[in-house]
Amino acid sequence: MDGTPRTGTPLPCTPLAAPQARLIADAFRPTQVWGSRRDYYYTRGKLGSDPLYDGVLQHLPDDGQPVLDLGCGLGLFAHVLRQRGGTQHYLGVDVDAGKITRAQRAAADLQDVRFDCVDVQAPLPAHAGHVLLLDVLQYLDAGPQQALLRAASAQVAHGGCLLLRTPLATGDGRDRTTRVADRLAWLIGWMGTRPRHYPDPQVLQATLIEAGLQVTSPRPLHGRTPFNSWLLVAHRIR
Repeated sequence: MDGTPRTGTPLPCTPLAAPQARLIADAFRPTQVWGSRRDYYYTRGKLGSDPLYDGVLQHLPDDGQPVLDLGCGLGLFAHVLRQRGGTQHYLGVDVDAGKITRAQRAAADLQDVRFDCVDVQAPLPAHAGHVLLLDVLQYLDAGPQQALLRAASAQVAHGGCLLLRTPLATGDGRDRTTRVADRLAWLIGWMGTRPRHYPDPQVLQATLIEAGLQVTSPRPLHGRTPFNSWLLVAHRIR
């Protein structure tokens, strides 16, 4: 696809160290001995392999502005944010009611952290601050992607940022691997919907610029994972 980045300087970031990942994963242990440990092992594996959290936190200032995490899943970002000393109010929303229930239980000891069951294609909660949109867009069709980007941009306050990680339609091996993995996540029930559209970076940037944000070029944020993950940072300048 013309204009699609196929290379780029990866962000200098790393996954969590094993002890840090285990501390967070402990919050997802089942309350009964015989309970499922699926979330526990998923959390350990995710935090210990994906540089997402370090990469995003490098661009998220602890400036007192609240954080809205759209499509938050189990809310792992809230745990890493607090572990790294971030203090701003955090609201995570996701359409998967089961994940939200488990996120609420695991975050019971985190201060100023809240989760709600919200479909990102419905009206978003009132918010003015920073917005996260991490590994969500590919599960929406092209039209709803544009609508969500405009709605999310409207909630970025002056001086705030929109941090967006998404796979891109690059047509290479990482692209193909990501498509297979996303479809498997749907087939096994981890994701409630199948992947639908992998976005064009030029379209992403144009949409955010039209929404009044200053946008950077996408940079790889996949670390040692095989996936086609890119980070795009957009700011609303004062």
